[in-house]
Parts: sequence; structure tokens; C-alpha cells
Amino acid sequence: MVNLSVLDIAIIIIFFLLSLFVGVWVSRQAGKDSTEFFLSGRNMPWWLLGVSMVATTFAADTPGLVTELVRKNGVSGNWVWWAMLLTGMLTVFFYAKLWRKSGISTDLEFYELRYSGKSAGFLRGFRAIYLGVIFNVITMAGVCLAGAKIASILLGISQVETLLYSSIIVVIYSSLGGLKGVLITDFIQFIIAMVGSVWATIYIVNLPEIGGMGTLLSHANVSSKLNILPDFSNTEALITLFIIPFAVQWWSTWYPGAEPGGGGYIAQRMLAAKDEKNATWATLFFNFAHYALRPWPWILVGLASLVIFPTLESINTAFPNLNVDMQGHDVAYAAMMTYLPAGLIGIVLTSLIAAFMSTISTQLNWGSSYIVNDFYGRFINKKASENQKVLVGRISTVLLMVCAALFSFYIKSAKDVFDLLLQIGAGTGLLFIMRWFWKRINPFSEIAAMVISFIIAIVFFINGKLDVPWFTMAGYMQLVLGVVLTTVGWVVVTLLTKQSDVETLATFESLVYGNESKFKNIGYKILAFFLGIIGTYSFLFATGYFIYGKTLSALGLCILTCICCFLLVKNWKKIA
Repeated sequence: MVNLSVLDIAIIIIFFLLSLFVGVWVSRQAGKDSTEFFLSGRNMPWWLLGVSMVATTFAADTPGLVTELVRKNGVSGNWVWWAMLLTGMLTVFFYAKLWRKSGISTDLEFYELRYSGKSAGFLRGFRAIYLGVIFNVITMAGVCLAGAKIASILLGISQVETLLYSSIIVVIYSSLGGLKGVLITDFIQFIIAMVGSVWATIYIVNLPEIGGMGTLLSHANVSSKLNILPDFSNTEALITLFIIPFAVQWWSTWYPGAEPGGGGYIAQRMLAAKDEKNATWATLFFNFAHYALRPWPWILVGLASLVIFPTLESINTAFPNLNVDMQGHDVAYAAMMTYLPAGLIGIVLTSLIAAFMSTISTQLNWGSSYIVNDFYGRFINKKASENQKVLVGRISTVLLMVCAALFSFYIKSAKDVFDLLLQIGAGTGLLFIMRWFWKRINPFSEIAAMVISFIIAIVFFINGKLDVPWFTMAGYMQLVLGVVLTTVGWVVVTLLTKQSDVETLATFESLVYGNESKFKNIGYKILAFFLGIIGTYSFLFATGYFIYGKTLSALGLCILTCICCFLLVKNWKKIA
């Protein structure tokens, strides 16, 4: 553990007080009604919403996940999540405008707008619990575990103490301030988190044990892990890190923050935007910042950790008091933070706390919005007053936090959670893309997709936890099998059941498309989709090549990024 100076402690305390102040400050307005509490009155600008999306995905477990990927598979190991940029850009240019035009309060309200009959109501209520509670608790548990690992290494406190202290603060300001409190604190937290991660990376790379960027990149433990693209001669790495993510994963899986067609807290932010334009800009900024701006500080710390802690055993030896259940490559990030000096360690700790709080607060507000709007207000108490809805939202916020903290004791790493969530969502992605366009899709399609994918994921999860598994199958094959079985299952159910009634479909299409064809300017949107992808990846690669000292290649990629931006701006009216 590190010894915190008075300055470090002061920085952390000031941050906690600031977060509480924001919650109290906006509590009166947030408590007016459920629209204010969950959607900030639908009047938020794109830059605040975009930063909030990025801050939410900058969770306490994210640096650990990236570090683990780099240590195991090199820089190219990040393609398992970089490939999800395609999903994000699809949402930007095809769905962001539609979500905002729908005028709904949560993305689950979509079900009774798009579908008809009692099955639509059942689907809405079922998915409110499925996503708002089960899926949400799993996601937050991963973040809680990561926060506990960081606190164990840097502060020497137990998982119970960590979750008790942090949960109290985040629950108070989340339950008081609603979405507006979350958005404002997200903005502050993101700035702190980025400053802390970049500053810490610069300091660590220049440690005497590392010797600067040149020495780091030429080190025997690091030089073989620098390739941004996978080794195409390594069949397994090529399939796992490149082919599966691009051929299957991005369009077929549902993952928080990268939902095909948009959903979850991303949809919540789009619904809270001033208008369609702000919803589109917010989602575009999020995808660029998430995939192109943030990764390299974490990647460099992951590479540096291979010099100081070349093996998992070396980490365990350096931190003998670390609980056995918490050991893993993902703790290497926190281990590297122990080398930071007084003052800087306070800023970094604050940034990691900020990352934890921004994600948890968003998940709590989003999850409670499902419980209140799509379960309580829809099925339990249809005549509930706005004050009752806000009260239930605040109570559910507390209960969700408790459940997530408890479940965090049953998982071992951020990668475990990442893989589990991918597997649960395997095969459902295409449905979420097609339901806006294919009229035959109905509530039974969605119910079949959820049930089939969940059962397959649980079977694989339990099998993996057994000392003697029933069967062995590579992780990517489990994903592919889940996608195939789930997709075939829901398509068959779709063809065997009736579509929603004509009147419901006509009302839905009139609301989101108006008098325009749903395929209007489709060519420009497809072009924008590829321009967004190429521009973002070009900037990501350019940053890496500047770091590697390949200046000419980096400049060429920067020019390509500028060309993509110019073409997007030039055709913006036609694509958005």
C-alpha cells in the first residue's frame, strides 16, 4: 500500500465533497418529477451528454481490463473491444435521430410503441427486470470488484470496507440529483480521470526502472507486444482478436455501452438531448473519444508493467497480502500506481474513484429508471404520483447498489465480466438492428432471443467454473455457437408468430420517420458509417505511431482523419 500525504487526502476529500455538493444542489429540481429525475427535462446539450457517455465507460475496471489484454495478447489484444466501434457508428448515423424522435422516457418504453398486445407489455416488464436488475447488477459487480482490487493494493483496505465507503457517497448523490446530478459529476469526473491517467502514464514511463519511452519500447518483454494489428500468421490470435470481433461480434452481441442500434444508458442520454441533432452529435463524440482518445495511457501502463512485473507470480510476490480471489493480470495497473509520488497519487486515486463513481452512478440511475417507469409505474401502481415515482427510484438505487456489491464477491476479474456479458448478449444484436425495419419482428422474437442467449451463457459460465468441466470449447467458439443458436432461434420464432397489428406499426413509423421513407439518404448514411470508422481508427493508429516514433505514418493517418471529418461535415445535413 502507499502512504498518502496530507495533500493526497485533501484532494480525495475535496472531490467527495464536490460530488455531494452537486447532488444536493440539483436535488430540488431533480425531485420535481420522473422526467427531471431520469432525463433532466430532455434539455441537455450534446457535449455534456457525450462526455457523460465517455465517463460512464471509463469505469474502474476499464484500465485493469486493458492492462490484462495487453499483458496477455499485446496491444492487438484490444481488438476484442475496438471492433465494437462499428456498433457505435451504426447507432450514430442510423438510430440516434430515431431514438430522440420517439419521445419515450426509457428504451424499454419502445416495446409498447413498436409492438402490440399483452405480449408487448409483458416484454417491457420482463426486460425491465432482466436488464435493469440482473444485467445491471452483473455490470456494476465487475466495477465494484475492480474498485476493491485497486483499494486493496493502494490503500490496503478490504473489499467490504471499500464498497461500504464508496457506495455511501455514490448512492447519496445519485439518489438526490437524478440524471442531471450524474451528468454534471460525470463531466468533472472525466476531466479528473483523464488528467490523472495521462499524468500517471508520463511519470511511470520515465521511472528509472523503465528508462523512458525508447527503452520501454525496446525492452525484451515489450517489443513483441507492440503490434497494433494481430499477427496474421498466428491463426488462433487472428481468429480470436480480429476475425470473430469483425465478422460476428459487433453486429450480433449486446454489450452495455455498445448495443447494436443503441440502448441502455446510451439511449437514455440520447433521449435526454435537446433535439435529434444534439443526440447524434453526443453519440458521435462518445464513440470518437471512447475508441480514439482514451486507450493509449492504459496501454502504455500495461506495457510498462511487463518490465516491473513480468509475470503474474511477480505481482503476487510484490503484494503478498492480496486476497487470492483478487489475484490476476488486471491488478497490474493498480500495482504500477504504487510507484507514484505524493500529490500525484492523490490525483490518480481521485481519478480512479471518479471512474468508479461515474459508472456506478449512471448504472444506478439507468437501472432505477427501468424499475420505476417500466415495472412499478407500468404494472404495480399505474396511478403513482410523480413524488412516488421519484421515491421508488431512490429506494431502488440503494437496493441495486447493495446487490451489486454482494455479487462482486462471486467474480474474479474484469475479463470474466466482459466475457459473461458478451455471451449473455450473443445472438441478440441483429434483432435490435432489424426491429426498426423488419415489420415481422414481434415481442416473441425478443423473448426468445433473451431466453435462449441467457440459458446458453449460464451453461457455459457454470461449465467454466467446474473443476472438471463437462466439455471444453474455446471462448470464441462459445460466442459463435451462442450467436448461431440464438439468431436461428429468434428468427424461427419470428416466422412462426404474427407481427404486430397494422395500426400500431403505422403509428410507430409515423412517429419516428414522419412522412419520409425509412431508407431516405441510406447511401449517405452508409458512407458516413464508414467515414466515421476510418476516421476514428486512423486517429487511434496515428496516436500509437507517434508514440512509437513512426512520425511519417502518424502524419499520414492524421491527414486521413481530417479528410474523413471534412466529408462528414460537408454531408452532415443529408446523413443526420
